[in-house]
Amino acid sequence: MNYLSVSDAQEVIFKHIHMQKSEYLSLHASLNRILAEDVISNRNHPPYDVSAMDGYAVRFDDVKNAIPEQPVRLHVVDDIRAGNMPNIKVLQGRAARIMTGAPTPQGVDTVIRCEDTQDDGNDVLILTSPKQGANIRPMGENLMDGKIVLNQGTLITPSVLAILAMVKQKKVRVFAQPTVAILSSGDELEGLDEAVDDNKIPDANSHALYAQCKALGIEPTLLGIARDNPIELRAKLAQGLKYDVLLASGGVSVGHHDFMRPTLDALGITMHFWRVAMRPGHPLAFGTTEHGTAVFGLPGNPVSSMVCFEQFVSPALRQMMGHKKIFRRTIQARLGQDLKDRTGRAHFVRVSLEKDIKGDYVAYSTGSQGSGILMSMAVAQGFVVVPEYSDGLREGDGVQVQLLQGMDFQEGMDV
Repeated sequence: MNYLSVSDAQEVIFKHIHMQKSEYLSLHASLNRILAEDVISNRNHPPYDVSAMDGYAVRFDDVKNAIPEQPVRLHVVDDIRAGNMPNIKVLQGRAARIMTGAPTPQGVDTVIRCEDTQDDGNDVLILTSPKQGANIRPMGENLMDGKIVLNQGTLITPSVLAILAMVKQKKVRVFAQPTVAILSSGDELEGLDEAVDDNKIPDANSHALYAQCKALGIEPTLLGIARDNPIELRAKLAQGLKYDVLLASGGVSVGHHDFMRPTLDALGITMHFWRVAMRPGHPLAFGTTEHGTAVFGLPGNPVSSMVCFEQFVSPALRQMMGHKKIFRRTIQARLGQDLKDRTGRAHFVRVSLEKDIKGDYVAYSTGSQGSGILMSMAVAQGFVVVPEYSDGLREGDGVQVQLLQGMDFQEGMDV
């Protein structure tokens, strides 16, 4: 049987999935979603030139030669606060005391910060000369009326949400999230609410996949466990096909084909591949229906299922949601030990990361890499990929580490 490479399998998946339609959400509900249209500013911000500092609004020509030994004396003619529009014009030899965010009066082109001045009754002494235009934020510096301020495809972060609020976007058009159903299969599985049975295997896959979807901002539906019964399996799969994406774990490895494939065929699912040249996770299947539902047949082993989710399902879901960045971030590291491999498949080794005395990352295997050893995944911070048909990697080799969820944070600050 021919095995697709990881990149070829990804290409097939991306070819057969489609971006979601758009929907309108309230401003706050749009956080972490993707803009489905350009956003145009309905205002200038600031609406006029404003001071960027507490200080004195002056004419540059009056203060251009000021130094501490020869300060320039100016008469203070006004005290301008934020929110108040000045109605004066500052003439030669004059200055206006001004607060941060306050509009600058006519006649001035520079603001001197308080630290560079000295009060002297009704006058102020200017001790230094900044550049002309210093400490003034020009009209429209932040937002320009009629101009695009946010492009379609922008991820709505807290700062982006603040911009949406500034332009009064109470409703935000975003790409809809795909609906996802999760199904486990097999007589050997033990559900979360069932009594402990040493003859069965706890169903970890459903809950791992649920958590992985939630980490992407998707609220999936758990369909439970389909037992090894063609009628029950067909009913559960049919239920899952009502969703945009169906994640079915188990039943796609050797020994189950005669059971699973006829059921998928009977439901009108076109399977595009059944195997990928990788480990863990080579029994990965992918198909689609004529209505556009994407069906992922994931391995039954929990680690294999989670690795396949990260390499195939997660990028697909992110693409459907309109994300431009669909793959996990990678960092450069060096290996702290040998990683041997002669399987002829790309090996996704779970690794932990440490920093050496130079501050460079060093990657270490999390231990036994068996596809059923869930702890190897629980303590992992990323993957190092040993290429296909490789004898392995050696201690000291430079590698790319694909980071996992949670690696955006650290215990202390490096700056």
